[in-house]
Amino acid sequence: MRTGEPLPGVGEVLAALATGLWHWNTATGLVSVDAEAARLLGLPAERSTLSQAQVRARLHPVDWNEISAVIQLAVAEGTLGEVRVRIMDDRGRVVRLGRSRFHASFDREKRSYEVTGSLQEVTEPVPGTASGRGAVTGDWRRSREAFLLDAGRALAEARSTSEVLRVAAGLSMPGFSPDGLAVFGVTGDRLTIIGHHGQQPGAEGPFTHMALDTDYPAAEVVRTGRAVYLSSPEGYKDRYPATWPLAAHFHRQSWAFLPLTVAGRTMGAWMAAFAYPVAFTPDERSVLTTVARMLAQALTRAEAAESARELTDGLQRSMLPRLGPQIPGMNVAARYVPTGGGLQVGGDWYDMIPLPGGTSRAEFGAGRFALVIGDVQGHDVRAAGLMGQLRIALRAYASEGHRPDAVLSRASRFLHGMTFGAGDDEASEPRFATCLYVEVDPASGVLDIARAGHPDPAIRMTDGTVLARPTAGGLPLGIDPDADYPTTRITLEPGETMLICTDGLIETGGHDLDTGWKRLRSILEEHDGDLEALADGLVQAVHGPSSHHTTGPLADRREDDIAVLLLHRQGEADEGRGGGPVPRPTVRRSVLSVAQAEPERVAVARQQLRELLHDWAGADQVDSAVLLLSELLTNVLVHTDADALLLAEVRGEPGDRRMRVEVTDTSDDLPHRRSPGELASSGRGLLLIELLAQAWGVDPRGEGKSIWFELYESADAGEPGGPDGAAGSVLP
Repeated sequence: MRTGEPLPGVGEVLAALATGLWHWNTATGLVSVDAEAARLLGLPAERSTLSQAQVRARLHPVDWNEISAVIQLAVAEGTLGEVRVRIMDDRGRVVRLGRSRFHASFDREKRSYEVTGSLQEVTEPVPGTASGRGAVTGDWRRSREAFLLDAGRALAEARSTSEVLRVAAGLSMPGFSPDGLAVFGVTGDRLTIIGHHGQQPGAEGPFTHMALDTDYPAAEVVRTGRAVYLSSPEGYKDRYPATWPLAAHFHRQSWAFLPLTVAGRTMGAWMAAFAYPVAFTPDERSVLTTVARMLAQALTRAEAAESARELTDGLQRSMLPRLGPQIPGMNVAARYVPTGGGLQVGGDWYDMIPLPGGTSRAEFGAGRFALVIGDVQGHDVRAAGLMGQLRIALRAYASEGHRPDAVLSRASRFLHGMTFGAGDDEASEPRFATCLYVEVDPASGVLDIARAGHPDPAIRMTDGTVLARPTAGGLPLGIDPDADYPTTRITLEPGETMLICTDGLIETGGHDLDTGWKRLRSILEEHDGDLEALADGLVQAVHGPSSHHTTGPLADRREDDIAVLLLHRQGEADEGRGGGPVPRPTVRRSVLSVAQAEPERVAVARQQLRELLHDWAGADQVDSAVLLLSELLTNVLVHTDADALLLAEVRGEPGDRRMRVEVTDTSDDLPHRRSPGELASSGRGLLLIELLAQAWGVDPRGEGKSIWFELYESADAGEPGGPDGAAGSVLP
């Protein structure tokens, strides 16, 4: 039958049944209707050829869109289509309800549909009946649309196969809900069960690893890519007699097997089984087909995410080191937390390297070792690859016996050559890396630190006070192949802990370096557990609870990678840990050297003293101590050729503490009192000490001298006084 030709006569039979006929060719956009179909559409009762626009004007807009979807579904499944439509008058009012059943075919050359169907008037279905479930009008339609929106949202948020299956099992379809579900996958030439719901554990046994050529509905769906609907046990038994005994003991009444198709490839099948008969009307099939498509996409995303996580875990296991055996007198703890989203691996890393003199595993703790932490620019696979190569290079340079400054200089030259000399393509875009390298002597606690654009370390003292330790540094690695990296030496006293980390730990949560450091400082000062608990506490405070594993993810979304290394030098308090709370020592100490060639470290010394006295009761006394320290250090740099060594101590309980600041140099010239004139630019150092210090003195040493002063926190500590054991000596 072609558009425009007279419809075949159906005589008085169709007229008696009040059934009209229609034909639609989407290529021409014309619809032919007989007299009865025209009457039902509210047009003159005569045969005519209408345009799509004329027919659309007589139908509810939602129903017109429904017809297109059902036609596509009927062609895909090779079945008849059925829709219920609301017929409108010229004023847009619903005048009758109609039902149309039709057959559709698709012309691949013209990319068009030819549809021939019938049209009858029906009454409003009774809610809750079988016909009510099949209606596409009224509340059922709204419930279905709401269900599909909710189902799509829930499946889109599922991030693993188990979550997808849990969501699928919880779907409550409008008017008809399965009580048994199964998802089948394909491995080679066999059918496998990915997951199921509504069956007893172990019930899936007979269906596991079933051959694809088996006479089973799910196998046929995978082979053909077409859905299978079985409305009754009899229909199942007649169509699949070989496998009916496997399904019979579940006592279900209806089954739907739908293909799970993504990008034109059938990846498996989804079974929905019902405890009551289901007719599987076109509307019900449409819902099931839509859910199957969403389920297939969700399973594909989950599979990709799980593969990415597996790759991430493999990369982390291969690139992040084990911390090795116990080191006598020291404890080390580390954590690595990848960023969230995509491939959860980036450029942050840490390492622990045995140095010459203790290079074997058995001798690891017998000599020096190095701690390294760094961050390669970026959060992608290339950043991870560069991180792995840079880590190996650092290990090689350190194992050759180079000092920290030489290790970083060589590493910078290595990274610069890799990134700037790799080519002009986008993948070889130059990248840099920040790094902190610490050479540790376990016996003495001496730390030699070289820094390349990385955050400074922090020291948690024996009484819980936390100080940032400014260190000299150079440019990030890879920027300048000839960059220098000066070394800073500090001593980790017994009972103290050093923290080094990447900037992700500091800046996450909208913090900058300043506010982020204050947050970490409070965490460090309030902690009262062992080193492993402290490492967990730091990352938990930023991202929430975590597993105890070094590489375990802490949250679904993170702003930046995190790497943390903690080094603790054991002291007397550690010996009693485990037998009850150990009181914190009442002494805090800070040591810093200031060379003649680095007068800028006077400012570092002032800041370090302020941090040491951050909880001192009297702000005026803190200002006085900082002023006197500046005078003493400047005096050494200006009037001698020696370097200065600062030792600052705070002893006692809060509210009744004593502060002692001592500056030592190797010059034998003792200070003496001067009487500077009104316009003199120097000579007032001793006058300030006498005025502001509550005790002070000069102690000759075997080589050089030590000048010190003390301030007391208690209110009745007394007035500033004269020299305590250094009477008569004056500053130059």
